[in-house]
Amino acid sequence: MKMRREVNAHKIGLIGHSEGGVIAPMVAARDSDVAYIVMMAGTGVPGDRVLPAQAEAIQIANGAKPEQAAKDASKEQEILELVESQKDPAALDKELRDKMKGEVPDAQIGMQISQVTSVWMRYFLTYDPATALRRVKCPVLVLNGSLDKQVLPDQNLPAIDKALEEAGNKHFEIEELPGLNHLFQTAKTGSPAEYAQIEETMSPIAMDKISNWILKQ
Repeated sequence: MKMRREVNAHKIGLIGHSEGGVIAPMVAARDSDVAYIVMMAGTGVPGDRVLPAQAEAIQIANGAKPEQAAKDASKEQEILELVESQKDPAALDKELRDKMKGEVPDAQIGMQISQVTSVWMRYFLTYDPATALRRVKCPVLVLNGSLDKQVLPDQNLPAIDKALEEAGNKHFEIEELPGLNHLFQTAKTGSPAEYAQIEETMSPIAMDKISNWILKQ
């Protein structure tokens, strides 16, 4: 983009959604040419905290009893802690199979172990987004939907705010948009099961918020 004549090389920003909302600060932290970033449903805490909270919130949104959802989230937390602590692949495989036995259909255990022990997952579990956020100096817009059940605003927005404060960043804005889900659609429960049922691709409220903020920069 910087090589194109019609583009002002000093006004190129990044918009990242979900995992992209974690990556955008990584890039901005090491590249001063990034003029601004917009974090849409980006996380502010490590993945080993995000995933159990996500699982619990989704279950409740889908109609599960809070007590059962909390119990299942606790079991997921135990599995993630095992993945982080056990360095021997063979021992980890055995321990995970023992933990999942009776909880996960036998035919799916192998697939679930592959997912939870992947290189990406191991990185996501331990990476703290605050590491990059503490080094971001450019303007930042942070948005979350109040019905986001994948990246919970109550869990992540305060952590992002704290990290940007620690960075000494004076040009950031954080907002929780009422009634929007993880995809920034107007939703009823926020459950991922609703995504494909909602005709709206993205709320005009979210789009206006982003475009107006970018123009101010």
